[in-house]
Amino acid sequence: MSTNEALSENVEGRSWVGTLFSYAFRCKGKMLFSLLASIASVAAGFVPFYAVYRIMGMAIAKSLTWDGALIWIALAAVAYILSKILFGVSTLLSHVSAYTILESLRKDVVHKLMHASLGTVQTKSIGNIKSVFLDRIENIEPPLAHMIPELGGSLVLAAGLAVWLVLIDWRMALTCLVCVPLGLIVFASSLKEFNAKYAAFMAESNHVNSVIVEYVEGIQVVKAFNQASDSYEKYSNAVKAFKDFTMEWFKSTWLTMNLMSSIMPTTLLGVMPVGLALYLNGALSPIDLAMCVVLALAIVDPIARFTSFVNEIKSMEYAVADAEEFLGLPELPEVTRNATGVQGSSIELKDVHFSYKEDEEVLHGISLNIPCGSFTALVGPSGSGKSTLARLLVRHWDVDDGSIAIGGVDVRDMPLEQLSELVSFVAQDNYLFDASIRDNIRLGNPSASDEEVEAAARAACCDDFVSRLPQGLDTPAGSAGLELSGGERQRVSIARAILKDAPVVVLDEATAFTDPESEDKIQKSIAHLSSGKTLVVIAHRLSTIVNADQIAVIDGGNVIATGKHDTLISTCPLYARMWEAHIGARMWSAGSGEERSK
Repeated sequence: MSTNEALSENVEGRSWVGTLFSYAFRCKGKMLFSLLASIASVAAGFVPFYAVYRIMGMAIAKSLTWDGALIWIALAAVAYILSKILFGVSTLLSHVSAYTILESLRKDVVHKLMHASLGTVQTKSIGNIKSVFLDRIENIEPPLAHMIPELGGSLVLAAGLAVWLVLIDWRMALTCLVCVPLGLIVFASSLKEFNAKYAAFMAESNHVNSVIVEYVEGIQVVKAFNQASDSYEKYSNAVKAFKDFTMEWFKSTWLTMNLMSSIMPTTLLGVMPVGLALYLNGALSPIDLAMCVVLALAIVDPIARFTSFVNEIKSMEYAVADAEEFLGLPELPEVTRNATGVQGSSIELKDVHFSYKEDEEVLHGISLNIPCGSFTALVGPSGSGKSTLARLLVRHWDVDDGSIAIGGVDVRDMPLEQLSELVSFVAQDNYLFDASIRDNIRLGNPSASDEEVEAAARAACCDDFVSRLPQGLDTPAGSAGLELSGGERQRVSIARAILKDAPVVVLDEATAFTDPESEDKIQKSIAHLSSGKTLVVIAHRLSTIVNADQIAVIDGGNVIATGKHDTLISTCPLYARMWEAHIGARMWSAGSGEERSK
């Protein structure tokens, strides 16, 4: 079975408990030994009780001596130490198991993100992905790590104490345990609306987190437009609403939780009078009465501990459900073997249809031939479908109908890794990692030497700004490349693509948001990048594509015209209007610059 199939089977038709156990099965040996160590720890924990029982028996029989007592004290001490060691072993193994499960879960989510449609993945917000990866999945660890040694041990201890009480006197056991179901009934009554309340709590939590992130990320806009008071009021209201909801929920459960806490320890209040009555009637020995009192006190804690896990279990349920949302993302179908017979780097689109949502088609049967080694530009108004078409070339999505072939082979008939080797995709907002500029460029070819990285940087015209940096190419780019300007980040991205040296290059609005100086540098770097390659450019500034071998004008999801620049100026009204608007914008920009320089 492939990993993809295993992941799909992991989430289909299975509850969150089933999903969690499917991960727990991967470290079943450690979890089993953790459970056994927990049970052994509980068994060792009974020995001090028994030692006290024997010492009290000797004291009541007036046969207690130091030698006799020391034997039982030593045995109790050894058993107590052994109990703690075994509990530590159980806890260690359960924590190793818990973090192994977290590791597997995170790896599977990343695997899914790598194999799901990139377009689908990008519909998930960074905040949502971060929340699931770091917060939600991390919330699985505490209950999972403590459930086996603590909850499992508590249940075994409670059962063992109850059996001991029955062996001493069934009436004393009944008196002791009668308060337990009463307390649990009160506890159960508090759970009637627990699911609904917890769901509302999570919704409120997600809302306040969203507002906090929005406020922090938008602080620059808030200050720039003097909206601090209004934005802070929204932030403050969200925080207050979350506090009010949480406090209201707490108050609604205060009575039942405290009532349960009051009932459970009253085992002693039932045991003492009943035990005294049995003792006075000669049905219970003094030592047995004393032991029943000790056991009655001991049985409350493990039962009360069980109730404390309810909230953590619910938190774990939501965490697994959130992870399953990613594990259930549809994957792009992928062949396992490299396609053979790829002839060159020509691109052919045949009757391509595509829609983001059902019944909302955005590309309506586009056909286009892009010869090997040619320079083709895609232009059109915003929302016309040109960027969608470019992303279909690199299989961010699959076409709904029709086909896209590179070198005569349908892109769906080659593994994503092979397709990635054939195509370099440079977007207007390519991401830079919080690493050195050198390492960011080397992502294009991890095995490249320093000399090859430096050559790619020079070819992408990075040397003019790199030379001003304190550590040159070894200067950190900062989180998301924020230490560099937009044009500098773009040139680093192009250097990365140059180093990759793929035969097909797709540029999505590479100069859309750059200043004139950066645009000139980027144009030179693009010239190096595209030399001898098939180049597809989604153009925002038409002046950058006037020398294209072929310009395809896209409007409303259709190719309405193709040709060279001069031909389209006279034959395509839409292109002519776009060119006039572009020239007008350039003249306005130049005029503004002259005014500013005066």
